[in-house]
Amino acid sequence: MSEAGPFAELPAALVDEVLGRTAEVAGQLLASFSRAKEQRAHLRQQLEDADLLLRKTDLGAPLYPTTCATDGSYAIERLLTTDLVAAAAVAVEGLTPPSETRHWAYPHHTVFVEAEPHHEGTGTILRAVMLGRELELACAAPHDLVLLDGTLTLPVIYFNQALNAAPYAPELKTAGEFLDHAEHFFSAYRELLTLARSDKQIVSLPKYSTRREIGRLLGWPDNQDDRGLLTSVLNPGELTKPLPLEAPAQDWHFSTSSLKGELRGRIDALGEEIVAALSRVHVFYYKPQSWLPALRVEVAASVASNPHRLGVVVQGLEMQCATPAMLEPYPNYLADRTVKALARALPAFRQVATQRIAEGFEGDIGEVFFAMHGYRSDSGRK
Repeated sequence: MSEAGPFAELPAALVDEVLGRTAEVAGQLLASFSRAKEQRAHLRQQLEDADLLLRKTDLGAPLYPTTCATDGSYAIERLLTTDLVAAAAVAVEGLTPPSETRHWAYPHHTVFVEAEPHHEGTGTILRAVMLGRELELACAAPHDLVLLDGTLTLPVIYFNQALNAAPYAPELKTAGEFLDHAEHFFSAYRELLTLARSDKQIVSLPKYSTRREIGRLLGWPDNQDDRGLLTSVLNPGELTKPLPLEAPAQDWHFSTSSLKGELRGRIDALGEEIVAALSRVHVFYYKPQSWLPALRVEVAASVASNPHRLGVVVQGLEMQCATPAMLEPYPNYLADRTVKALARALPAFRQVATQRIAEGFEGDIGEVFFAMHGYRSDSGRK
């Protein structure tokens, strides 16, 4: 955005047309919000009648858990002769209970950086490496409560895409990284979906989801999602009873036909356990504070069925949502800020590499700067 304003480089006619359409869209949204407000009492009564409304106090008063959050990002600098790729996952500790000491003095992280030949599959595979490392960090964290960003079903998509691409890109170090660690990534995914240990909870907090478990059950309007409606329906300290995650249009599965030898057998076995655990994942909505939207929380069946473990999750979320300056739990906010910096920093890493190459290059130094010129940057998160 330029200093002259957001519309400085746009044609005046285009700006006028967009502003005109914006007024029309605003009117439609206002009508939708007004209807939702009028229906609030009716929707609350539906939750009560269906025995889906709980209070935080219904789950007891467990001790405040130690908490951390994980997040990941990746970036690709498209250079003239090569690609500079990087993927990072970070784990950031949350606010610490008054009676506890901190587990970590600083955030934990894992990073992957390589120079790759131009290849269309680099981003797809790199994204899976990012997510796999994030899951490993979550499982290794010593905290009572670990918060993930995104839905628990997302690894099925990213891992499947990488399973289909990596075996056909042997020239990519990124592909080798994914295939060499695929079994570890899948094991971490299985662990967080089963959570046999009762002293550790790993939950996922997707900011956006098209699933409508409660809306479909109670016949709520199709044009509004559960999170939007429940933000106005729930009072602070209230949550919905955990319900099974809405099943996908097609069954979850892992495409391993491109893998060879023993690796395929091991991934197939882990994949079957993961799919079985996914079918038991539950979701609930919780509004910890008046200034926050309802949080969509996805949990393993072992957590959803245990009131004490569910209470630990709710207690931890309330503690980490202690300020209206952040519309998400504190460690999720910090982890998000940290990983977003990777894409911004990659051009600086490229400049450092360019300088070191130039120092040791014996030919025309101009060739180095041409080869290392960045034409486009691709980046992403979950």
